[in-house]
Amino acid sequence: MQVLVLGAGVVGVTSAWYLAKAGHKVTIIDRQVDVALETSYANAGQISPGYSAPWAGPGIPLKAIKWLMQDLAPFMISGRDVDTQTLAWMTKMLSNCTESAYHTNKARMVRLAEYSRDCFIDLRNELNIDYDQRTKGTLQVFRTDKQMQDAQKDISVLEESGVDFQSLDRDGCIEYEPALANVKEKIVGGLRLPGDETGDCFKFTNALADECKKMGVEFIMKTDILNINTEGDQVVSVSTSRGTMTADSYLVALGSYSTPVLSKIGLKVPVYPIKGYSLTLPIIDESKAPTSTVMDETYKVAVTRFDDRIRVGGTAEIASYNKELEEKRKANVEFVVNDLFPGGGCTENAEFWTGLRPMTPDGTPILGETQFENLFLNTGHGTLGWTMSLGSGKYVSDIISNTAPDIDKEGLSLARYA
Repeated sequence: MQVLVLGAGVVGVTSAWYLAKAGHKVTIIDRQVDVALETSYANAGQISPGYSAPWAGPGIPLKAIKWLMQDLAPFMISGRDVDTQTLAWMTKMLSNCTESAYHTNKARMVRLAEYSRDCFIDLRNELNIDYDQRTKGTLQVFRTDKQMQDAQKDISVLEESGVDFQSLDRDGCIEYEPALANVKEKIVGGLRLPGDETGDCFKFTNALADECKKMGVEFIMKTDILNINTEGDQVVSVSTSRGTMTADSYLVALGSYSTPVLSKIGLKVPVYPIKGYSLTLPIIDESKAPTSTVMDETYKVAVTRFDDRIRVGGTAEIASYNKELEEKRKANVEFVVNDLFPGGGCTENAEFWTGLRPMTPDGTPILGETQFENLFLNTGHGTLGWTMSLGSGKYVSDIISNTAPDIDKEGLSLARYA
C-alpha cells in the first residue's frame, strides 16, 4: 500500500517508520527544508508518560486567573490574537474542567504514553541511535505544602494505571537531583516518576528519518500542502506546490496546522496552537546542573539535562498562530533554571525559541480513523508529542494496516467529539 504522510515532525516521522516496517511504501511531505524544524525542534526534552495529564482539570479556571496576575506567569493570553476559533476552543476546554472528565482524560493519556515509553525501549534495542537519551526519571518539585496535597489526585490515577512513582520529601528530592541541595530551602518535596526518560527530540527525529530513508521512505521537503481532494468518502489526492500527489491512504500529522487543512474538507478538528518557549544553554558546572528532568510545579517549567546542555521549556500562551519571539517572554523560563540550578548553565549564551503545541481541549491526541475511509489522523498531542510519538506512530500504523492495535482504542479517535 502507498501511504502519504503529511508532516515531518517527530509524529510524522515515527508514523512513517512503523508504516515502512509494516511493508508500506511511504512518502512524507512537509513545507520545511528538513525534518523536525517546527514544534519538534526545541521542546522541553522530556519523555514523561507518568506526567501525562490534561491541562483541563478541577480548579484550573481559577488557577488560570491567578497565573495571569503573576509577574512570572506560566499562562498568558495575547488579546490581539484572540479570535472566534480561540474562544470556541477555550469553551470546550473549560467544559473538561470537571473531576470526572479529568480522570477519564488522564487515564487515556497515560495509557497511550506508557505504551509509547515501551516503544522507545523496543526501538533502542533495535536501533543504535543517539539523541542524548537518559533514563533517570522525572522529578516534579513542589514549593508549598498545598502543592504536595494537591498531587494526591494525580497519584490516585497513577496507582489505577499501574504507573510507578515515588512521593519524596526534600531530602529524597536531593538524593535524585543533588544540585537541588544548593537551593533546598525553596522546595518542600516532590513526586518522582522513575519510568520517565529524557532526550533531544530534534536529534532523535533526524536520526530516525535517516533510518526511514534506509527503508525506502521518500522525503519531499519544501512543499506546501494546498488542499486535500475528496470524492465521496474517499481522499483521491493532495494538491501541493509541487503538483498533485496520490496514494492509497493518507495520514495527517501536521500538528497545529492540521486544523486549517482539515477544515477545507469539512473535518472539524479541535486542535489549537498553544505557544510555548524554551531556552537551550551550555552547561558550565555539572555539579550545579540537573541529572534528568525537573518540573517546577509553581511555574510549570521543565528543566531537562542533555549531555552538555540544559533545555528549559515552559509558558503557555494563547496567541493563535503568532510565532513572534518576544524577548519579554524569556523571563519565566530563565528565572526557573537560575532559581533551581544557579551556576549550572550559561543563560547569556542560551538559544531562545518558540513553537506551537497542538492542543486538544481534553488533552488526548486524535488518532486513527475519520469519516473518509482512507484518511487517518495523528495530531493534537499538545506538550506530549515527544512523549507519545512512538506509541502514536505504532498505533496509527496498525490502524492503517488493518491490524489490531496493542492498546485499547477507546477515546482516541476523532469520534469522541461527535
